[in-house]
Amino acid sequence: MAYSNIIKKRIVCPKCDETTEATLYTSINVTNHKELREQTMNEALFKWTCRSCGHVARLTYPVLYNDMKNRFMIYLIPNIDHFQLADKGLEEQFKTLKKINKRIVPDFNTLKEKIFIFESGLDDMAVELTKLAIGEAVMRKLNRRDIKEAYLSMYNSENNTMGFTYFLGEEREPYVQSARLEIYGKSVSVVNQLAVKDKKLKGFIRIDREWAENILYRYKRGKQVAKLNKAIE
Repeated sequence: MAYSNIIKKRIVCPKCDETTEATLYTSINVTNHKELREQTMNEALFKWTCRSCGHVARLTYPVLYNDMKNRFMIYLIPNIDHFQLADKGLEEQFKTLKKINKRIVPDFNTLKEKIFIFESGLDDMAVELTKLAIGEAVMRKLNRRDIKEAYLSMYNSENNTMGFTYFLGEEREPYVQSARLEIYGKSVSVVNQLAVKDKKLKGFIRIDREWAENILYRYKRGKQVAKLNKAIE
C-alpha cells in the first residue's frame, strides 16, 4: 500500500447535535507522508472539532498504519480481542509481503507503543515477555497485584537499558522501572525457541500481555520438565 487513504464522513456533534463533515484516514503510509507519523503519535490525526460549537473530540475508528521503511504494519481496530485478524480481503491484499511485522492493536496507546518498538528495531514479542517478567518483579517489590497497563517508555542501546511504565490500581498511578538489556536478550532467546509458529504466521496478529503469559507459562513448564528428567536420570 503506497498511499494514505482518506474518506469523508458526517459526524453528529454530541454537544450541539449539528452535523458536520470529518476527514478520516483509513490507512496511513508514513514513509510517503512523514508528517502523519507525528500526527499519529500526538493523536492530532484523530482530533475532530465541531464547526458549529467548537466541541473537540477524539474519533476512534479502524485505521491501518504502514511504515515501509521499518517494515511494519499495525492495524488499529478499537477493542479487538482476537489473536489473528479474520479479514480474508486484507490478508489477500498483503499476502505477497515478505518479512513484514503485521500486528493488530485495540487502542491508541498500544498503537503508539508498537510504533516505538519497531522504530527502535526491537522484537515486540520479546518486549512483551520482558515487560511481563519485569512487571512480576515490580509487583513483588511493591507487594501489590494490581498492574492495569504497562508500556515500553524508554530504550537506550548505548546505555544498555530499557524502561517500562506500569500503571497501578484504579487511580492508574504510574511506576517506572528500568532494566538492563540482558533481560531483553534472554527474552529474545525464549521467543526464538517457543514462538516459531507465531513468527511464521502471515496475517495480522495480536502480541500482548495474554500472549506473553502463555509463552512464559510454557517456558517455566519446560524448565520444570527438564529438571524432572534430569532428576530421573
